[in-house]
Amino acid sequence: MGMATAGKSRGATAWRNWAGNVTAAPARVVTPASVGELQEAVRRAAEEGLRVKAVGTGHSFTAAAATDGVLVRPQALAGIKRIDRAAGTVTVAAGTILKDLNRALAAEGLSLTNMGDIMEQTVSGATSTGTHGTGRDSASIAAQIRGLELVTADGRLLACSREENPEVFAAARLGIGALGVITAITLAVEPLFFLTAREEPMGFERVTAEFDEHVAENEHFEFYWFPHTGNCNTKRNNRSQGPAAPPGPVSAWIEDELLSNGIFQAVNSIGRGVPAAIPSIARVASRALSARTYTDIPYKVFTSPRRVRFVEMEYALPRERLVAALRELRAVVDRSDLRISFPVEVRTAPADDITLSTASGRETAYIAVHMYRGTPYQAYFTAAERVFTAHGGRPHWGKVHTRDAEYFARVYPRFGEFTALRDRLDPDRVFGNDYLRRVLGA
Repeated sequence: MGMATAGKSRGATAWRNWAGNVTAAPARVVTPASVGELQEAVRRAAEEGLRVKAVGTGHSFTAAAATDGVLVRPQALAGIKRIDRAAGTVTVAAGTILKDLNRALAAEGLSLTNMGDIMEQTVSGATSTGTHGTGRDSASIAAQIRGLELVTADGRLLACSREENPEVFAAARLGIGALGVITAITLAVEPLFFLTAREEPMGFERVTAEFDEHVAENEHFEFYWFPHTGNCNTKRNNRSQGPAAPPGPVSAWIEDELLSNGIFQAVNSIGRGVPAAIPSIARVASRALSARTYTDIPYKVFTSPRRVRFVEMEYALPRERLVAALRELRAVVDRSDLRISFPVEVRTAPADDITLSTASGRETAYIAVHMYRGTPYQAYFTAAERVFTAHGGRPHWGKVHTRDAEYFARVYPRFGEFTALRDRLDPDRVFGNDYLRRVLGA
């Protein structure tokens, strides 16, 4: 087997992300079958003066993984390496897809405590960019990391945890690919449990007025606001005794396929051709949602398929600023001639202790704005970003934003700690690229 090497990609695009808004033409692509092969690939690239980036499944909307050097596809480094039931941990190879991890853990009677709403990403790609769900007490996937191993710029394999190389551990759990290539991650897990989800339409005024109560009363609270309307859909997930009572096949198909993917695809296609139709479609679609309750194991409740391709911006705000920011965003949309067919998603996270986590050191609420792939999103995202940055927002590392190192130094108290560590681990910027130059500085 050895290292699969695609030679020079002459003019051809060897890689594009899921949304199709980022492409790259690396000098070569390697698919290491072992950690040793990965170390060798990094050493060789460094000797040749080529930069190295590992790429997961391309679910980032930024050029975080783009490179003109050596593109590492870690998909061969996949699967559960070991389960430690006494410690409550699982160690997985970095290229493992979250979907595969969730299913394998469930078969072992185990689960992550919290997760995001899609599971197509690799474990290392998701954690390195700060993928998160919503939670009162439980935080992002990166915050559930108990240990990790990464190949540094000199080809060494570095093990990190709270006990071993703790300063690297503090940063590398969410390292945006700047500190090395992660090869394995140890995550906290717990015995499999049931969640009961309650989805319920609610007016914008009520959900914003009661936001703090909903967050306090539920383990996982989120809501979606439909622009051009006063309508929201709320979702509360809380632990329950079970048993599993998933949505019936018809209900599941209507909600998850027809509304979330099918009608949505149609709405977006119509909206792209006839933007003026969007507000009236939004009013009908948001009214079509009905309340429903269902119970299942965590990954079946937290995650859902996303087949409609979109581009996304998401900002993390101090939680107490969420309602003001959302009301400002609504006023901006109402005043403008923007036509927005995607709902705006609001989630929360407790403070964590990861250097560059969007929830680092503060109770956090997230606002995510989406637009259908292929529609001009700049005007909407620019207007939204103006609102978010006025409230000291931190953009998601894997989603569209225009911020740079100067901004991040202001909104992350520990920013200098991260860049100093990067200078020590990768002084020659073997893992650098244009995106990291912008967000971390030269």
